[in-house]
Amino acid sequence: MKKVYFASDLHLGVPNKIESLEREKLFVRWLTEIRKDATAIYLLGDIFDFWFEYKKVIPRGYTRILGKLSEIADSDIPIYFFTGNHDMWAFDYLKEEVGIKEIYRSNIHIEINNKKIYLGHGDGLGPGDNGYKIIKKIFASSLCQWLFARLHPNFGISIAEYWSRKSRI
Repeated sequence: MKKVYFASDLHLGVPNKIESLEREKLFVRWLTEIRKDATAIYLLGDIFDFWFEYKKVIPRGYTRILGKLSEIADSDIPIYFFTGNHDMWAFDYLKEEVGIKEIYRSNIHIEINNKKIYLGHGDGLGPGDNGYKIIKKIFASSLCQWLFARLHPNFGISIAEYWSRKSRI
């Protein structure tokens, strides 16, 4: 039987650098442990509390997790990344530099060990929360992404961190 592992909603980066780093180190230890028998790893969104790949810049930090994911990918264990509402602006860096096998932006049906599974991050499903659904469409638009990329990373990331804090309140 294949062992497949799933993780989501780490929200690395919040509430502060110290607590985020503790969570990141715990997650890296878990990845080290599961690497022994994993045949695949699925990261189901919001691994980062904010992620935007400018053309030549990615958010500061996360070196431990990015290094460990690269190490696992280099050992031919496929890692699948689903974007969540906080890391929806993952583009090609995770595939090209880290070795993520695939980045999914919507839910998928797969079969593992003869079991049918429906996978995705899960935000915005079902009725209601129309305000969020509208914002999500705006954020997912190529125009919004292009405009955001025009902001200097220090300013753009600061705006995103403020927005994230505000949405938690």
